Amino acid sequence: MTVSAEDYLAVVTETIGQVAASQREAVGRAADLIAEAVRADGVVHAFGTGHSEALAMEIAGRAGGLVPTNRIALRDLVLLGGEPADRLGPLLERDPAVAHRLYELAPVRPTDVFVLASNSGVNGAMVEFATLVKEHGHGLVAITSTRHSGRMTSRHPSGHKLSDLADVVLDNGAPYGDATLPLPGGGAVGAVSSITAALLAQQVTVEVVARLLAAGERPPVYLSANIPDGDAHNNELEARYAGRIRRGS
Repeated sequence: MTVSAEDYLAVVTETIGQVAASQREAVGRAADLIAEAVRADGVVHAFGTGHSEALAMEIAGRAGGLVPTNRIALRDLVLLGGEPADRLGPLLERDPAVAHRLYELAPVRPTDVFVLASNSGVNGAMVEFATLVKEHGHGLVAITSTRHSGRMTSRHPSGHKLSDLADVVLDNGAPYGDATLPLPGGGAVGAVSSITAALLAQQVTVEVVARLLAAGERPPVYLSANIPDGDAHNNELEARYAGRIRRGS
């Protein structure tokens, strides 16, 4: 295989097709779980670290997405928890202890549901956070790479991986190492997990809305803030979830 934009497009197109076909049932089950929570006045909390934070942004607070969504991030420890900025760093996601503080800082209610994203599914903070979610009785959807995670050893003391704890696992189809085009001297270029995770997030969102419509309910969906009346529409819906969803961090 050569290394070019066209080659990458071919791999991405093939991977998207594989994910769409193989995850259809799991997308439906994830949508069932989330729709049930939304109908019970629950909020969807999304959490990802590293590049997987993009998945949380795909779910929480964007045009065409559900309003009852809240994004959790490692920087909440600083912005909301008062910890020093030097607490943040690339290895923080491996520390299980931070999960407890993040959960405490999140405005969580019993009816809420969680979507957690981690390509490897093995880092301590993510696995510990998933453990807390299940201990508190919440529904949990995980988005991960089963191929990558399957070749990794858990970095959590329990030996668990994210996929071990989830009610529904969505496989993003990424290969081990995430990148897809091999390089002559070793390594590879052209990661796919962010693209396929975004696809899965949007598919789940659409299916949740379909379920709400089928139940005769008006789905609480964001308009773009950059169209006329977008702010007024969004502010009215956000007011229903005051104190439970954050959009500033």
